[in-house]
Amino acid sequence: MLRVLVLSTLFPDASRPNFGIFVERQTRALAARDGVEVQVVAPRGLPPFPFDRHPRYAPLARQPGKERWNGLTVHRPRFTNLPGSGGRLHAAMLARALRPMLAALRRDFPFDVISAEFFFPDGPAAVALGRAFDVPVSIKARGSDIHQWTRRPAIARQIARAGQMADGLLSVSLPLRDDMIALGMPAERIACIVTGVNLARFAPRDRRAAKQALGMEGPLVASVGALIPLKGHDLLIDAVATLPGVRLAIAGQGPEAGRLAARIEAMGLADRVRLLGAIPPEQIAELLAAADVMALASASEGLANAWLEALASGTPVVIPDVGGARQVVTAPAAGRIVDRTPAAFARAIAELIAAPPPPDAVRRIAEPFTWAANSERLHGFLTQCVARYSGT
Repeated sequence: MLRVLVLSTLFPDASRPNFGIFVERQTRALAARDGVEVQVVAPRGLPPFPFDRHPRYAPLARQPGKERWNGLTVHRPRFTNLPGSGGRLHAAMLARALRPMLAALRRDFPFDVISAEFFFPDGPAAVALGRAFDVPVSIKARGSDIHQWTRRPAIARQIARAGQMADGLLSVSLPLRDDMIALGMPAERIACIVTGVNLARFAPRDRRAAKQALGMEGPLVASVGALIPLKGHDLLIDAVATLPGVRLAIAGQGPEAGRLAARIEAMGLADRVRLLGAIPPEQIAELLAAADVMALASASEGLANAWLEALASGTPVVIPDVGGARQVVTAPAAGRIVDRTPAAFARAIAELIAAPPPPDAVRRIAEPFTWAANSERLHGFLTQCVARYSGT
């Protein structure tokens, strides 16, 4: 029996049901395997009282300390998020908060390995906890954790050191693996395990009927991603503005919502561009099946689940050359890799609308990316980490 403690600050909760949903999906697939037991620790970073009552934090503060979430046992301990620290103390505060909690948990769940699912602050904290409890540690890089947090020197040093000390390292794409090596992480410990996609949920449908069900008509571009500058929604809005009759539907939530809404209104695009907010996976599947194109203008990525979900739905993608884009767009039917400019996105979107690839050909691109394949590789990787650590 392999007992895995999944540590992830990126995990859904009642106030953010889509936040880190790919971590949940991976964990559920792993937990479904024979010979594996899993519990999840999804810490909540909150400022000290009374600042945790601020509207930004209050929904998170109200989450239960432990619950069953879609069949998983999920612990949600608090750790101190000190405002003004720029995040540099997150890992230390996280490790400090978790040490007594894990000591109590281990009496009933003697975990064999800690699997950290985001590199910061999870990774450095996991390394400290692994040493405290004498268990191996695996850390997974997903993209923004490496590309964004390492812009801060104090945090970059913590990330590099954790990568050097971890017993195993994972990346979601080959280019991200190269970025980890460039930070000084040992290449021989890094495996690339790409993400999975639910091929039953995300599948081609009658596109016209799907549009009608959403109250839309005509050419439709979908985008799925948090409303943050990294995702480049501005670029897509500018691109669609130059394509008469084309509609854009953006699914996601985040701090850019107000600014993007104002931009859409100022450009006179309210009748063609919609911000859908956070919608459940079932509705995302409906949106992607209805769309003629899925576009995402991210400045950086690991290997975005939205890419694969679109392809599984029979919908080609238009994306920049970031992260694992070339591992996904492997044939013309998959879509286009373009420069990260409105003009380049507009040209590619127009091409795919004018000459759409057959949905079944698009879907075939996604078929190797299953959660079953992902969990099989992850199970084997974590088993090897434990064996090396114990010398067996």
